[in-house]
Amino acid sequence: MGLGFFLLSPDHHRRPFSDSIRRISLYSCSVLTQQRPLAHRFNHCESFTMATTEQPTNLDTSSNNVTANGNPSTHQQKLDEATRGMSHEEKAAATNAARFGYGPLAHMRTAEGALLPAFGGEFQPGLYKPVEGRKFANPAPLGLSAFALTTFVLSLINLNTRGLAGVNPIVIGLAFGYGGLVQLLAGMWEIAVGNTFGGTALSSYGGFWISFAITLTPGGFQVVSTIESEGGGKAVLNSLGLYLMGWFIFTFILLLCTLKSTVAFFFLFFVLDLAFLMLGIAYLRPVNGEPSPGCTRAGGAFGILAAFAAWYNALAGIADTSNSFFIIPVAHFPWSEKGKASRAEKRDIEHQA
Repeated sequence: MGLGFFLLSPDHHRRPFSDSIRRISLYSCSVLTQQRPLAHRFNHCESFTMATTEQPTNLDTSSNNVTANGNPSTHQQKLDEATRGMSHEEKAAATNAARFGYGPLAHMRTAEGALLPAFGGEFQPGLYKPVEGRKFANPAPLGLSAFALTTFVLSLINLNTRGLAGVNPIVIGLAFGYGGLVQLLAGMWEIAVGNTFGGTALSSYGGFWISFAITLTPGGFQVVSTIESEGGGKAVLNSLGLYLMGWFIFTFILLLCTLKSTVAFFFLFFVLDLAFLMLGIAYLRPVNGEPSPGCTRAGGAFGILAAFAAWYNALAGIADTSNSFFIIPVAHFPWSEKGKASRAEKRDIEHQA
């Protein structure tokens, strides 16, 4: 931009061409020397400008040495003197800039060019916004939040809160939209970022909520009415009991994979597994043709714990130093890799003390 601006400015006929080059070179050189003490910047740039804009009077093309009036190149000597103290990278950049006349081809990218004001479009406050490449966010908090809210509402109904009981349509809506669709999407995004466990867990529980909503939608898919017409009410209870027991087994498998993670993560799957177990028993051991009230309430209580554990883990994944005044503690098991590394670091600090 610099060269074109000086050549096309209205008063260019009043400015010598060499003066334009000098102005541009001073500006370009100031970028290279901006980290240097202020007292040395102008002299340094002035010397560099004179060295790079001064043309030798005689060029010897038969050798690599440039000569001026038969003597060793004063041009090269002045350039070396002007670039003394520069790093190799700075010197190479300055030489290339001089070669292209400080025009557009000599544009240099600096760290300051990546600075942008706070950007709210990504819901991530901060001074930096990536401008190159693409960085995936952590989808786990989204999936955990979707699971937590849907589980929380269903568990409150299982506890007979405010007289609510049975299948409430509000749960079916949540199961389709938030606990189902959103959690399934979060699971797919976990697979995209390379998290096999997260992708398996979130996608599976998203499928659980969708299948739960399909099964219990009144008058929609007629799953319950079809089972009842063929086997009666007991067949419906047994079918739902086996359905929940299957999820109990699956959750137990995932629970085994959390033994080397964090206490909060293990607790989430532990209480969720107990919730599935209690609800499964409630349907397999009915009382007066209805799911066992005691086991249903126990399942609701464990479900509440699972919901809050999921929210806790979600907050731990969202909160960082850029958006929170405190970091959520996640205690690692002593036998986990991070637990071992933490103990080793503490031992090293104690030995040094």
